[in-house]
Amino acid sequence: MSDSLRRLHAAVLDSRLRDPATSRTAKLFADGLPKMAKKVAEEAVELSLEALQGNRPAAILESADLIYNLTVLWTALGIVPADIWEELDRRERLYGMAEKLPKRGDGQRRKAPRQRSTAIAPLP
Repeated sequence: MSDSLRRLHAAVLDSRLRDPATSRTAKLFADGLPKMAKKVAEEAVELSLEALQGNRPAAILESADLIYNLTVLWTALGIVPADIWEELDRRERLYGMAEKLPKRGDGQRRKAPRQRSTAIAPLP
């Protein structure tokens, strides 16, 4: 599974510099972070709707779309998949499983520790 994500990330890195007229990935990079974030939100909503309808095949397709768009957004932010796996591992060590960060007493989420990424810097 993580090999597929690493290959997807590598393909996104390669495609981001292509012609936006022929590459969906390059077009997302040309459109910038707001468009990338919007696509992640759209795909998450579509996945949620399919899940609520119990449509497993469509939920699988929407999940793949979400992972693609999430990988594009990560790449633009200089995040590599290993950064995400490290955070999941950290949570598992702290809480016994990789779940969301617990809320503080005031209802706000605790912030994850700031780590230096080994990612390739995003395009200017």
